Amino acid sequence: MQITVLVEPLNGNGYRASSNTPVGLIAEGSTREQALDSLRELIKQRLANGAELTQVEVGPPPEPAWKKFQSDLGMDDPLFKDWQAAVEEYRRQRDVEDGIP
Repeated sequence: MQITVLVEPLNGNGYRASSNTPVGLIAEGSTREQALDSLRELIKQRLANGAELTQVEVGPPPEPAWKKFQSDLGMDDPLFKDWQAAVEEYRRQRDVEDGIP
């Protein structure tokens, strides 16, 4: 699992690593790596105490961008469906000829 972390220098005196919500933690260290390790440890502690990171889908997934152009592309045209069927049949025939199951 990966989360986005902001790492920033502290006026020449170490580094700060912070994560935004839902984790919302901040850790500091004398090096970039130490700040990140400290933040990792804080997250591990939260998870060990029963916290959980998960993803939740809300509502239907958004339509692909090309969907709004479907009519412009001719995909609603009955000839398009006939053409698609012909392509699929040709593929099946070629697979048979080439011995592909």
